[in-house]
Amino acid sequence: MKHLKLTIVFFLTAMLSFAEVSNSEKEALVALYNSTNGASWNTTWDLEAPINTWHGVTVQDSKVVGLNLSFNNLKGQLPTEIGNLIHLKSINLGFNKINGTLPESISKLKSLENLELFLNQFEGNIPSWIGELKNLEIVALYSNKFTGEIPESITNLTALKSLELGSNYLEGNIPFSINKLTQLKKLSLLDNKLVGEIPETISQLTNLEELVLSNNQLSGALPFQLSQLENLSLVMLSDNNLNNEYVTIVDNNPSKSSLFLEDKTVVDND
Repeated sequence: MKHLKLTIVFFLTAMLSFAEVSNSEKEALVALYNSTNGASWNTTWDLEAPINTWHGVTVQDSKVVGLNLSFNNLKGQLPTEIGNLIHLKSINLGFNKINGTLPESISKLKSLENLELFLNQFEGNIPSWIGELKNLEIVALYSNKFTGEIPESITNLTALKSLELGSNYLEGNIPFSINKLTQLKKLSLLDNKLVGEIPETISQLTNLEELVLSNNQLSGALPFQLSQLENLSLVMLSDNNLNNEYVTIVDNNPSKSSLFLEDKTVVDND
């Protein structure tokens, strides 16, 4: 009898852990499936099967907390309903063929920590509401067709550790208040149309490990204070209009340094 009770408890616990998610979340997933040609995905969904069995969907406590459909041949636009996945912590739709602008409903995903939409065909501005997603740690929007300026509001993401906006059509300056991103380890803005000087405030990012600003139209002097960032081990500044004759950035390994010459070439000394 005791063993029977334990079996029943275990069964009920298992049933609860795989309970169906809310209708609004299911509708959001189905809307994503329909708007991105789900029938032609590399790995598609059986819409009649339990949601926790759907490829790339992570369910915890009857809530959709993860969505990873990278490299899965998604074509189309993101539906407004995606904002109903309010428990999402991570979304990775990288390396697909999604186009259009980012729906404003994404701003409702307040629990989001990872936003990875790289290697798609998104266009329009990077919206200012991105600064409302205060839990974001990773933003990877590189290799799309985003235009306009980097929104100042992005510097409100004080938990951010990686910001990758390279290979777009972004213009304007690097936000001066970039120093608010005190947890930032990787900043990649290469291959855009950014102008102006590299703000000295970047040198206040003491956790910075990678700084990639190549292939822009940046001018002026490279902040010498960058050489004082102890964690900085990779700096790429080639193909800009910087007027430094040379600046040497040395990382924690005394045997390795990177020399940035006036002709914007980078020489790594190992």
